[in-house]
Amino acid sequence: MADLGDIITSKVRIKILELFLSNTKEMYHVRGVVREIKEEINAVRRELDRLEKAGILKKEARGNRLYYWARLDYEFFGDLVSMVAKTKSLGAELIANKTKMGRVNYVMFSGRFVRRKERKRDDDVEILVVGDVVLPELAALVRKEESKRGKEINYTVMSRDEFDFRKKRRDPFLLGILAGSRVMIIGDEEELVG
Repeated sequence: MADLGDIITSKVRIKILELFLSNTKEMYHVRGVVREIKEEINAVRRELDRLEKAGILKKEARGNRLYYWARLDYEFFGDLVSMVAKTKSLGAELIANKTKMGRVNYVMFSGRFVRRKERKRDDDVEILVVGDVVLPELAALVRKEESKRGKEINYTVMSRDEFDFRKKRRDPFLLGILAGSRVMIIGDEEELVG
């Protein structure tokens, strides 16, 4: 399975990126990062400094603590968030269990879901799964993520035929899902929306 370690050599940097990009609203001080990723403080400080100089993180001194957070205006922010979504938590679980779940054509997370933002409306779909899916396998993975996040995840499953039919008929429900920002976990985005 693909991993951020395939392209980034520092395991501390990988852990820091995963922490900040899977919780984009959070601010962390140095010792908080050390606690979260369970790495040595000097290595954490060094990597935080590198990431801040590269423009991926911002920092601010408050009292005697330095706080860091992800820069949403970083040029590759969306790309990094997408990579973390595929290699961490539910995204990684879905990819690893793809064959157990049946024949999955597409799995798409909404941008709000990936960035851990609240849904605008209660009926907003956070995950779209298309294919011949073994529902109990998918439901078990989603429940596991729900317990981690402490909130219900709104997801929709469609067969490939139903998806193609609804897309051809310009179904408002499906078009609403496809109109929002998204991160593709399985499948090609061009095929999904094209």
